Amino acid sequence: MQALILVGGLGTRLRSIVKDRPKPMALIEDKPFLEYLIENLKKNGIKDIILATGYMSEIIEDYFKDGREFGVNIVYSKENVQLGTAGAIKNAEKYIKDEVFVLNGDTYFDVDFKKLYEFHKNANSIFTMVLRKIADASRYGAVECDKENKITSFVEKGDTSKSDYINGGIYIIKKKILNLIENEKKVSLEKEVIPKVLREEKIYGYRCGNYFIDIGIPEDYIKFCTKVKRGEKN
Repeated sequence: MQALILVGGLGTRLRSIVKDRPKPMALIEDKPFLEYLIENLKKNGIKDIILATGYMSEIIEDYFKDGREFGVNIVYSKENVQLGTAGAIKNAEKYIKDEVFVLNGDTYFDVDFKKLYEFHKNANSIFTMVLRKIADASRYGAVECDKENKITSFVEKGDTSKSDYINGGIYIIKKKILNLIENEKKVSLEKEVIPKVLREEKIYGYRCGNYFIDIGIPEDYIKFCTKVKRGEKN
């Protein structure tokens, strides 16, 4: 299996404390955050990695190169203009073989990828989303599922929902999903593509209660730095 990591965003919310590099390259104990994601993929046996770059892409490419030094194989899909989360995936289409793990480059989620893939295959799913239970889903928006783990709806940030599960920012998608995304256009996976898939196909939710953090805001970046320093990441 392959993994595609979305690392092309501008990272504006973190810019107050991380100014000289793209957000996934924010340093944690002298290592960029992205390196922790790649190490976790490698630990799970996933070594074929596509990095969807954009903003300050040269910093990422200069550090990771072809990935050999890190025990993985890396190719780069660079966007010259901001394409959004779905547009970045579409831009990487030529590197995607059949189905691919997709990860947000600013989120660490300690998922067992083997179990996730088994769930995906057993459900005969074309689109699987990892869900995380949290105390307050209002910051992210909630995801609602039925008893068969099929996702039934997304509830926008701040709206009331019976669900306390959120989108954890990790997916498995089949390549045919990319047919729903226009070429060279800014498209959001969360706001445009997923609602479209929900109307036409089934999306399954894989619940995972392991360690989860999004470093997109300064306070959560600092939390992750502190956790790694204490050796408590997992």
